[in-house]
This record gives sequence, C-alpha cells and structure tokens, in this order.
Amino acid sequence: MIDTVVIATDGSESVTRAVQIALDLAERFDAAVHALYVVDTGEVESSPDELRGELRDALESQGEDALDAVRDHADRELVTAVREGRPAAEITEYAREQEADVVATGTRGRHGENRFLIGSVAERVVRSCPVPVLTVRQLEGDE
Repeated sequence: MIDTVVIATDGSESVTRAVQIALDLAERFDAAVHALYVVDTGEVESSPDELRGELRDALESQGEDALDAVRDHADRELVTAVREGRPAAEITEYAREQEADVVATGTRGRHGENRFLIGSVAERVVRSCPVPVLTVRQLEGDE
C-alpha cells in the first residue's frame, strides 16, 4: 500500500514527467503527496562571497517556482517544503520524517563517464533512501 508519495523537484524539464507519473501513482492509491525542493548549499557555498546572498535568494525563488509547477499539475492537495542542504541527504531525510512509501524524482539519464564525473542526485537518493525510489527518465526529444 502506498500512503505517502514524496516528489523531489528541481524545477527542471527533466522532472516534469516524474511529477506527472508520481501524481498518477498517488491518485491510484489515494496517497498524500509531498513536493520537496532543496536549495543546494554546496552550490551556494562554492560561489563567490559577494554573490552568495543573491544566489541563495535566486535558488529559493526557483524552488517556489518548481513547487508551483507541481501544484499546477496536481488535482489534489499537496504539502510543499523547501529545505537547504545537500539535495540527496535532504530528500532522504525528508522521506524518513514523512514516513514516505515512495520518493519520485526525475533523471536526465546520463550514461557512462558523464554519470561519474557529473554525479547524480537521483543516483545518490537511490543508494541512500530507506524507501523505494521511482526514477523517471526524461524521454528523448523532451530536452
């Protein structure tokens, strides 16, 4: 039984399909839906000191836009949250706190060396999350 679905969103095009599939899954099980955006503190900390405040504000604004996009697709109530930290760790912790049954996230579907050089939040969530993670790959042509 699925009672709680957490949708991890970064607002990118690659997550749009994941949002739709996760909402469909939640509807089928009449599950509660949580949408989560994480402000990546690593990205903020790696920026020049004089730009950090602006970058943090921009990322928070991007997060609200990303959550609005999930709301626009949902035909049910959902809980939204913005967290700060390392995305994979925050997504995993949020799933634990909410006692989620599944976490849904998008992936760009990188292959080979790029996957190891660039890294993947989705891959780290799959490896660390205590609940099943539904990764939804962006379809070719949707980029």
